[in-house]
Parts: sequence; structure tokens; C-alpha cells
Amino acid sequence: MITEFRYLSSIVLIMLFITGCMTAAPQAKKTPVFFPEPPAPARIQFLTSYTGSKDIEPEKSGFDKFITGENEKASRLDKPYGIAMHKGKIYVCDTNRTVMVFDLEKKTFGTLAGAQGLGKLVQPLNISIDRDGNKFVADPVRGQVVEFDKNDFYVKSYGMAGGDWKPVDAAPYEDLLYVADIKNTAIKIFDRKTGELVNTIGQDEGLGKLVMPTNIAFDREGYLYVSDAGRFQIVKLDRDGHARGVIGQLGSQPSSFARPKGIAMDREDRLYAVDAAFDNIQVFNHEGKLLLFFGRSGTRPGDLYLPAKVSIDYENAKYFEHYADPNFQIEYVILVTSQFGERLVNVFGFGREKGRQYQSDEELMMKLKEKELKFKEEHADKTTDGEKSK
Repeated sequence: MITEFRYLSSIVLIMLFITGCMTAAPQAKKTPVFFPEPPAPARIQFLTSYTGSKDIEPEKSGFDKFITGENEKASRLDKPYGIAMHKGKIYVCDTNRTVMVFDLEKKTFGTLAGAQGLGKLVQPLNISIDRDGNKFVADPVRGQVVEFDKNDFYVKSYGMAGGDWKPVDAAPYEDLLYVADIKNTAIKIFDRKTGELVNTIGQDEGLGKLVMPTNIAFDREGYLYVSDAGRFQIVKLDRDGHARGVIGQLGSQPSSFARPKGIAMDREDRLYAVDAAFDNIQVFNHEGKLLLFFGRSGTRPGDLYLPAKVSIDYENAKYFEHYADPNFQIEYVILVTSQFGERLVNVFGFGREKGRQYQSDEELMMKLKEKELKFKEEHADKTTDGEKSK
């Protein structure tokens, strides 16, 4: 009799447990986060974020965990930097681990398949992916750029491991691979077929001389943009290394930089530039004029915490459209890594609100210029008043 009672009690407890797990509290409707903030017409919306397995893998039911007795510790990113996306997979350089992969199709989170044996990574910092799915990972501690194919398997390495250089970013262009060498303050150029070094640029005296190149990107015409943390600027070079201009300067005002890091170009040759000191991304037109900025310090959705890299993707917007406000149409996706915080991979969408009139890039520049002039005038007035009161 006692045995039957215990058995029935166990069944009741299990049923209550299942019922409790199946009963979900109603979720409050989330307020969309836009940049610029309303009432200005939105151009960028924060969509979602990924930090670890809990953000992508289906959660096991409470009943399954109860029956199996599993006490799983979810895997998560540690300190991400570089990021890129290809065919439903988000590749993240976890500098304290290896390249981690969020597979949005399979709903899995794991390591890059080829990053073992000859492809083993020590401290992956940046990753870029070409149209065919070939991946190039800059590893400054291994002292090489490691190439993986479209199936994530090891292909070859560029540069001599342990050599007198420090590769921190790499970007393919046609049959060449351009690599930022922060140790020698230069851009090394390799032949993609042979892996041989064919040229070095960025060391000439003058406007094009690099000081601390950290990140690189190409525009549609093949001009190379270099984020230089030593110059507090983005330097524009042609493929032979001749200077074509600079963007920004040291400062704390819009269009200035304090800690420039990752950069990316969209198809309209807008330049996206991360500044870790401001916890934001500034967006410039092809002439280097500031258009807008987004991101902010904090812990709310859309906030950034020591951002490192920005990447732009046009092919995978379908995976994120359901996060967008119904009145906001996404043109492409912007991925931004934060090195700390609860949201380490942040996904934004660039687009337009339905039925809203939008200014041209030139009009946006004029508006920003007016705001800067107004700020300077107000600041000057305060300074004058302060001097008068002395």
C-alpha cells in the first residue's frame, strides 16, 4: 500500500512538473530600438543578439532534464573580436578559444571544423570570407593567416609561423590577400595561389605611412581602407599603397576617433567604423563625411560594451527579418561584436520605415554639420560667459 502511494505521488509530482514547464508567463511586447532615435526616420534597428548556445539551440524541456538528470552548463563566447557571416552561419573569432560558429539553419553552436591539426588556431583575431565561402583567419600568436574552404576545412597558411611579423587582419581581393601587420606597421600582400609574399605597402613617408594598422576593408572600386589606431584615423590607399585620403582625427566629437577598430564597407561605399572608446559605430559616405552613428554605452538592447568589429551582410537578411518592426524594411544586416557584456554578437538591420520621407546622404551631412556648428557656438558662449565671470 505504501509502495503504491509513493508511486502515485511520484506520478502526480511529475505531472505537476510538466504542467509547470508548459505554462509560460506572457511576454511583454518589446519596444523596437532604432537609430537615429525617434522622431527622426529610422535607418538602423537593433534586431537580436547571440552570446552562446542558449541563444540558438532548442532548450530541453524541464521534464527531459528531470528524467535524464542532466545539469548542463551552456557554452558561450568568452572574448570575441572578428566576425563574418556566410550561408546562414555566423563565424566569430573568440580570442581566448578558437573560431566559433552559430549555425542558424541547424540551430547549433560549436567550433570551426577545420581548426585542428594543421588548422589549429591559437588566438584568432579577425576573419573575412570571400564570395565562394573561403575563410581567412588572422592569428597574431600563431603568426599566420590560416585559410579554410567553403566546408570549413583547412587549406593553407600564409606567412612563416613565429616569423618577424604580427598579422591582425586579412582581406582577399581578386587573386591577392592583403594582411595588416601591426608589428611592422605595414600591409603585406600575398599571392593566394602560391601563398608567397609579393609586396609590402603602407611604409612610405607622408600621408600613407601607417603607424598601428589594426583592421582593413575594400570598397567597390578596390580602394583599401585601413583602421590605424596609432593615427586615430582611417587611411584610404590604392592597391599600390598610394595615399588617397584620410577619415577622422583624434577627438571626442562626431567624425573623430579615440580607439578606432573594426571597419566595413557596404555596397554604396558607406564606411562603418567602430570606436571602442565611444561604444559606437560611425557611418561615413564615400567622401569621408559623417552620415550618422549608432550604438551607445550601457547594457540595454542596442548598447555596446567595448565593441571590436563590424561586418556587413546582404545575403542572410532572411534569418533576421522576423525580428524587425513590421513597418521597417531591412536592406542588409550589420553584425557588431562586443568584447564584454550580456550581448556579445549584436545584429542590426539597415533599412527604411514604410511611408517615411528620407533625406539624401548630402542632406544628412548638412544636418550633422549644422548640429556641430550649433554645439561649437553653444560651447563658445559658455566659455565667454565663464571668462566674463572671472
